[in-house]
Parts: sequence; C-alpha cells; structure tokens
Amino acid sequence: MNIIETENLTRKFDDFLAVDHIRFSVGKGEIFGFLGPNGAGKTTTIKMLTTLLYPSEGSASIAGFDILKQRANVRENIGVVFQEPALDTELTGKENLDFHARMYGLTPETRKKRITQVLTLVDLLDKKDILVKQYSGGMKRRLEIARGLMHSPTVLFLDEPTLGLDAQTRRAIWEYIKQLNKEEGTTIFLTTHYMDEADFLCDRIGIIDHGKILVMDTVDTLKKSVGHDVITLSCSNNEQLQKRLGQEPWVSNITPHDSFLTLGVQRGEEKIPAIFDIARTINVAISSVDVRKPTLDDVFLYYTGRRMREQNPETLRSKVPKPSGIHLRRQRQ
Repeated sequence: MNIIETENLTRKFDDFLAVDHIRFSVGKGEIFGFLGPNGAGKTTTIKMLTTLLYPSEGSASIAGFDILKQRANVRENIGVVFQEPALDTELTGKENLDFHARMYGLTPETRKKRITQVLTLVDLLDKKDILVKQYSGGMKRRLEIARGLMHSPTVLFLDEPTLGLDAQTRRAIWEYIKQLNKEEGTTIFLTTHYMDEADFLCDRIGIIDHGKILVMDTVDTLKKSVGHDVITLSCSNNEQLQKRLGQEPWVSNITPHDSFLTLGVQRGEEKIPAIFDIARTINVAISSVDVRKPTLDDVFLYYTGRRMREQNPETLRSKVPKPSGIHLRRQRQ
C-alpha cells in the first residue's frame, strides 16, 4: 500500500522551475530518502506535500487524501520537522509538546499519554520540565521529532533532521528514527545531505537534481548500478584512457570527472594490472588509483556527474517565497 503518491508534481517560481513534473510513490512503513544538492527541489517538494505550497501543476495524495482538495485531512495525517528550529525556548519540553497537541485537538488524557510515550522514545522524559533554551542542539532536534509524533501521524517528514549536529549526536538521532519507524509504524520521508545517513536509514532512495528525479531504487540496487567495485583513476589524459577502457567488456560503466575517471567493475583489484598495461600501450601515465566498494557518494556522483554541491542559502531563499503558516482544524476537547 502506498501512503504517498505523486503525479507530474510541478512548482514554478516565475521563470524558475523548482520541481519539474516528478512522479513517485512511498509505501506504508517505509523510510524513504530524498537526496539532492541545495536547490535541487527537495524542500519545495516537501512543502507541496505538506500543503505549505500549492503545486503549479500535477497532483499528490497523502494517506489517500488529495493535497489540494483535502488539505485539512492531509495535515491531520502528517508530522513535519523542518530544517529551521521551531521550538519555543521559553517553554519546557513538556509544555512545547502539550501546546502542539492542543493545536491538533488531542484530549487532555491523550495528550498526557502521548507526551510520556514520545519523550520516552527520544530519551528526553527526564528532561521534560527543563526549559528548552537549556537544551543542547541534539536535545532540541530530538524534541522536534517528538513533537512531530505527538498526534500519531501516518507520515513524518524530516527535512535535514541532523543538519549541523556533531557525528555522535547524529548517530543517536538515526537510532531514534529507526526505533520510531519500528515501534510507531510511521512512514518516514527524509531529506539529507549526508550519504552515510541515507545509507543507514533508508529502505529506498530517490535522487533529484534541477527539479527532476534522476533515479529511484533500494540502496543496494543503486550501489550495484555503479558496479561491484569502484576504481578511481587520475592520469595524464583522461579522455584517451576513457575511450580505450570503454572498449573492455569487464568495465560495466566509466564516468569522466574534472580531474579523474571512475570505473565500475567486478573484482577491481584484479583489474588494476590490466588497466596499467592498457594505459602504457596508449602512452597515458596513471598518477593515482583507488579501489573500493561503491557507496551512495559514488551513486550520487554517477547519476549527477558531481558530488553534493553547497550553495549560498540566502541566494536559494531569495528564489522561493515564504509560505503562509499552517492553520489546523481544532477539535472538541
């Protein structure tokens, strides 16, 4: 069963095409990774799916509810943790969660039960009465995830959930995300710049760049598409060596980059002597060579032709107008 469905989903800002007729689905209980560099269309896609932005064209549904025609139903079925912190630092952790739960119309009894459940899940129950301004960065992020879970959403959107955190805290949050997916059965839609994060967490991954989805599959399948081993070469004439190696049947793919080549092969270490022999026959000098198993970095490099690029956030923000806030439908308490 698919919880998220999109069909030709598109968003334009004047003459800038941020999301270009994308189509994909996410299954129930899946952890789905949406990868791409800054400006690729990740956050814009999330904003459309969470009803913060109207699509220019196309359609989508969350838990069977149309994002245009049934916006209130969509909002009742989602939790969102955006890149920018959105906690009230003058309230305690418990008070932040209680306020959020009231906005969703949870009864006092349900609020009390869920606060205990989600704080236990993210290991903050003993910090519930401490002001949020005294929390560390990792504690604040965990509290935001807990807040997103308060109303038991069908889908939890996590937009760069560990951005700016240290490696140890990031790893701890990964474990919490895995745990909540298992214990709560929550479908996770995750964007991240960290390839190791996506590798650890995600069942399937989609790569988007310039508003288009380039590829979508399981992590293992994407790695295998690059090759069983990845050989990285630097040499005196990349173009000439690429042309010659491309004739070899044991090279599954070969990709040129600014100053090096990457090859996908089987039993890479055994192929190194053959590569040097071929290079000598065409008078190309190899200056460096590396052999390893493929990673998601290799997958991204293979499909986009470059590594994750960093852009000026202010430049990106200037292209995308800020949406109005979500207005939640109140329920009787």
